[in-house]
Amino acid sequence: MELQQFIEPVVELAIEAGDAILEVYATDFDVQEKDDSSPLTQADMASNRRIEQGLRALTPNIPVLSEESALPAFAERSQWETYWLVDPLDGTKEFVNRNGEFTVNIALIEKNRPVFGVVHIPVHNKTYFGCAGYGAELRDAGAESRKISVAEKSAEPVRVVGSRSHGGSSMDGFLENLGEYEMHPMGSSLKFCLVAEGAADIYPRLGPTSEWDTAAAQAVVEQAGGSVVTLDGKPLSYNCKSDILNPHFLVVGPEDRDWLGMVQKSA
Repeated sequence: MELQQFIEPVVELAIEAGDAILEVYATDFDVQEKDDSSPLTQADMASNRRIEQGLRALTPNIPVLSEESALPAFAERSQWETYWLVDPLDGTKEFVNRNGEFTVNIALIEKNRPVFGVVHIPVHNKTYFGCAGYGAELRDAGAESRKISVAEKSAEPVRVVGSRSHGGSSMDGFLENLGEYEMHPMGSSLKFCLVAEGAADIYPRLGPTSEWDTAAAQAVVEQAGGSVVTLDGKPLSYNCKSDILNPHFLVVGPEDRDWLGMVQKSA
C-alpha cells in the first residue's frame, strides 16, 4: 500500500474534524462523564462522526477503531493486519479547561506498528504528520509543509515535556536522576510533537494512556528520527492484547543520554 496517498486526504479530514471541534468550543457546551469518569463533549462526537465517515469513504476495506466507538472483541481485532486508530479529540480535559492544548489524532496501524499519523491542533491550525518512507512534516496555519526532525543533542538543561494531568512518584524519581532540566507541562499528544520537531528532548510517560492516545503522534516522532519505547527498550506496539492500555514509555529525541537507565534507577 502506497502510504503517501493518504497524506493530503487525511490531513484535510483532520482539519475538518478540528473545525467541527472549534464550532463547539465557541459555545457554552455541556460536559458528560464516560464510564471511566473521563469527560465527553459534543465536540468529541462531532469530530468522531466526521473522521469515521471520511475514513470509510477513503478506505472502505480498512477497519476504523476510535475512542468514541465500541471496542470490538480482541478475537476480531487480532485478525486486523491494517486498521485506522483514531482519537477524535485528544485532551478533552484541556478542551473543557479552554487552554487550547487538544488535538485530533488519526493513525494507520500495520502489523502492530503505527506507519502513518496525523496530529492536528485546531486552535492553532497546525498539523503534524509522519509517513513511513516519507518522513515527518509540520504545516503551520496553512503555510507550506516543512520537514521536522528530533534534536541531535539534548539541551543543557534538558528540555522535558510532561502531562498537566499525570505525574506521580515515578516521574519525580526520573527527574531527580536527570540533573538540570526544564519542565514544560502540556496536554494531549502535543508533547510528542515537541520532541518530533526538536523543541523538547524527552517525554517520560509513567502514567496511564490508551493506544488511541499515542499512535498518530508516535508515527510523527518515529518518522522525525525519534523513538517511542517501553521501559524494557522495545518499541511501543498496538493491538497485541485484549485491552488497549499502553505500558509506561519514553518518547526520545536525541540518543545521547541513557534515558532508560535513568527511569530504571528511579524505579
